[in-house]
Amino acid sequence: MTPEPLPVPGPTNTLVDVAGLAVGHHQRVGDGWLTGSTVVLAPPEGAVAGGDVRGGGPGTRETDLLDPCNLVERVHAVSLSGGSAFGLAAADGVMRWLLGQGCGFAMGAPDRLVPIVPGAVIFDLGRGGRWDATPDAGFGAAACDDALRAREQGTDGRAGAPALGAVGAGTGGQVSGGLRGGTGSASQLLPDGSTVAALVVLNAVGSTVDPRTGELYGASRLLPGDLEGLPGAPSGARLHTPEAAEVDAARARAVELGSEALPRTLATTIGVVATDATLTEGQAQRLAMSGQDGLARAVLPAHSMFDGDTIFGLSTCGRAAPDALGFHRMLQGAADVVTRAIVRATLAAESVTTPEGTWRSYREAFPSALR
Repeated sequence: MTPEPLPVPGPTNTLVDVAGLAVGHHQRVGDGWLTGSTVVLAPPEGAVAGGDVRGGGPGTRETDLLDPCNLVERVHAVSLSGGSAFGLAAADGVMRWLLGQGCGFAMGAPDRLVPIVPGAVIFDLGRGGRWDATPDAGFGAAACDDALRAREQGTDGRAGAPALGAVGAGTGGQVSGGLRGGTGSASQLLPDGSTVAALVVLNAVGSTVDPRTGELYGASRLLPGDLEGLPGAPSGARLHTPEAAEVDAARARAVELGSEALPRTLATTIGVVATDATLTEGQAQRLAMSGQDGLARAVLPAHSMFDGDTIFGLSTCGRAAPDALGFHRMLQGAADVVTRAIVRATLAAESVTTPEGTWRSYREAFPSALR
């Protein structure tokens, strides 16, 4: 029996390796702000979409519309934002921007369009110091402008790769133990020539780090090259088990912060997993469900009552539909790219101090791990 080929990432190792998608960020930091918004633009004709919500405290919009039983089959963008429920306003800006581009669900006349924009938010209220510093429609529109620039600057039919780390919706992200979250992305080429990729905004009540060893839970899923190009990662870097003194110090800080008891704040991890293969709405929903499996590999605990963990599944339909085995491989890949995106978000984030506190990057807390 021929062994399965080893997985490899796509050219940019980000969501935009799925041709037709573009990612844009907008954030504000300082003067009480530490938050932002991210948009995933679909092709003009939209993308087949599904969704999966598993956290106990979700902040979402248009998720009911994604039920395969309902009318609309395609979405024109996905809005991801900080700001908790206030941040859902960012999607209004995305809708208006798309309308200005002549993109939306047709309502019988050329100028009568309704852009379909599902969205989800993370809880990052007050982390910059001001409780009322939250994304609005202007954030969503600015993220769309950034995505359009990335699309115009791309090559080979793909948009330019998005920035990773504490950017966009991940600007105010955190995880347990006083570590910083952020925005991560990863992709994988499948044996049938299609691509599956994810973009994740990491912000969790749980932890990405094993407290016994300091190792990242999802590190075993990394592929060669996953550390290349990450902010702060030296060329040729590899992950190692952190030194015992670093682990002890991180554990002591986690206890000091009270992270083993009732969480100090709400959280939520959100994201998009996508493919260029042609899927039905039901299959796009399965793609999102498998993405949640990848989240649960990288964050412990996942899907808590204090998180609103939500994943959207997208199909741009640029390639043929997979057969049964191909779809099985795609679902496996969906879980893996979400896990890898979370690890990459953790490694790319920088430390930050605001009036609300200090969140250290993984690299600062465990400097011996990445060398």
